Parts: sequence; structure tokens; C-alpha cells
Amino acid sequence: MPHPEIMKLLEKGIREFPEKIRRAAEVLSGELDYPVATTPADIVFQEDNLRLLHYRPLLDQDKIHSPPILIVYALINRYIMLDLEPGRSFIRNLLKHGLDVYLIDWGYPSGPDLYLSMDDYISSYLDTVVDRIRSRSDHKRINLMGVCQGGTFCVIYTALYPEKVRNLITLATPTQFDVNDAALFMWAKKFNPDRIIETFGCLPGDLANILYLLVVPVATVNKYIRFLDHAEDRGFVNTFLRMEKWIFDSPDMAGPVFKEWLGDLLQKNLLIQNEFFLNNRHVDLHRITCPLLNVYGEKDYLAPPSTARPLSTAVGSTDITTLGVDTGHLGIFVGSTSNKTIIPEIVKWIKNR
Repeated sequence: MPHPEIMKLLEKGIREFPEKIRRAAEVLSGELDYPVATTPADIVFQEDNLRLLHYRPLLDQDKIHSPPILIVYALINRYIMLDLEPGRSFIRNLLKHGLDVYLIDWGYPSGPDLYLSMDDYISSYLDTVVDRIRSRSDHKRINLMGVCQGGTFCVIYTALYPEKVRNLITLATPTQFDVNDAALFMWAKKFNPDRIIETFGCLPGDLANILYLLVVPVATVNKYIRFLDHAEDRGFVNTFLRMEKWIFDSPDMAGPVFKEWLGDLLQKNLLIQNEFFLNNRHVDLHRITCPLLNVYGEKDYLAPPSTARPLSTAVGSTDITTLGVDTGHLGIFVGSTSNKTIIPEIVKWIKNR
């Protein structure tokens, strides 16, 4: 028999649930104000669906640090998580510290874009963007910051074009995929990319989202229960909806990229073993000799320490800083830990180099 106190709590929860649903529906049907990605930026280059954003400085020009930094986000989900809301915007906080910030918005692939390969994204789009920034800023080398899958792209890029990168910063970036504590990577071992591509022509963003949510189903359910408990708090609701917008705003991933990402990296683990080739070009991690700052979350379940940390011992650089932070995947970019600890460390590291 369940404990009487537990039964009382269950009965109380069941009685209150309809009223919580009613209040939440009332709030959601009313006027809501939750804009995202509000930090002012100029579109300084476009190619196909790609846009290069240059954020307007928040300090006087003589206080802006040089050379600039380019942020490369993942292909799944969008960069708005880095600029979720003014009070906890990763990008705005970089600007407050005087960094000159550019960012790639990959957009939404469609039509011919669904045939793009990883080489198209890295050796064409990313390299073109880097050259544009080098020309605009009159610097031969720029700072490169990659987020999650975007960080993996930056690692590959730096190995291929080391002469163009001054410093490499990787945030929650997987490079070692043969691990047993990351559900997504373990599931990926059983995926058949050809079957998915034959069915959809790509990796649908909605399918990727379902997989992410299934990694931590209990946490996902608890999140919505917590929303019902705080539905009358307008600030909480707006922040919650901003996060939901980011989670469910997921572009598809082009079929060839998905096949390479899944087959060569997640399944064969070629990158960290220095056996990965991009369009017949050897991606030798020993060619990365610039300073490296490798940041990961100790509680990250999407890119856990086991997949992010090995990069630090795989590159050829002698200036390596490995920073494990007591937070999860999103905590690196939003919240008090990001603002108080991670961003100041990143800025200090960059300015010292």
C-alpha cells in the first residue's frame, strides 16, 4: 500500500490539475510578449540561405577588442538561444565586454540546399564567411567560436585552414563519439541514414527534436508541470515560451551532411582518430596549433565531458585551456553561470591572446 501522505499529495494534485490547466490556457490566450534575438545586428553578407550577422558594438570604438570573433552555431536548432532575452543574452554579454562579434545564421535549407555536403558548409560557406570578415577587419586571422555541432565544424575548419584562425573556442563541442554515456550517440549507432534520407530527403528538424526530448523524458514532463505551477508569473511564462520557441524552431539537416555526420563521425568516430577526410582532404587535428579554449558542461547530457574533453589532447597546440563548468548544455549559454563565470573567462582568455 502507498504511504498515506503520498496518497494525499496525489489526490491534491489531481484535484488542482483542472484549475491549473484553465489558468494556463487563460494566460496563453492573452497578450504575450516574448521576442527573441533582439540584439541589434546588420546583415553584412548573404549567400543562398546563409546570412552573416555583425552585431553593433555596445562600447565606444576605441574600447572594442580586435580581431573579431565569428560564432558558428549548429545546423539543427537556431542561434536564437545565444540571444534569448536581453537579461541573459550570451551575445549581448560578449558585446558588453568589448568583443567584435559576427555570427552565421544558416537559415532553413530547402530545394537544392538539401543536397549540400559537409564540405559545402565548411570549405565553401564557412571559408567564404571567414574571408569576408578577414577582409572587413583587415586581419589575417580571426577568432573562431563554435557551438555544439558548429564547434565540430570549427575544429574541422581550423585543421584545414590553420593560417586563418587566431584562436579557437569550442563550446559543448563533441569530437569523441565512441562513448557510452550519451544517449544520442548510442542511439546513432543503430540509425540507417540512407533509410531516413530515402524517406525524407533530409533529417527533419521535428524528428531530431523528438529524439532530443526522448533523451530525458522525465525532465521534459517535469518542465511542463512546472509551467502549470508558475503560469501566473508573466516573467516566467515569457522566458518559458522563448525557450520553447528555440527548441521547436528546428531547420532540417541536408541529407548528405546528415549522412556524413552520422556515418563518419557518430558511427565510425573518425575525427578524433585523425582518420576523417573532407572531400579527399585529410582533417589532421595535429594541424590545429593555435590557442584552444575547450569549454564543456559537467552535467551536459547532449555533449557530455566524455565527448568534448578529448579534443584538448588531440590537437597540436601547446596553448590549451580546458574548462569544465558545473552546468548542463544550455547552462553554458543562458543563466547565472554563463553570465558570471563562463563569459568572463572566455573574454579574459581571448583578450590575453
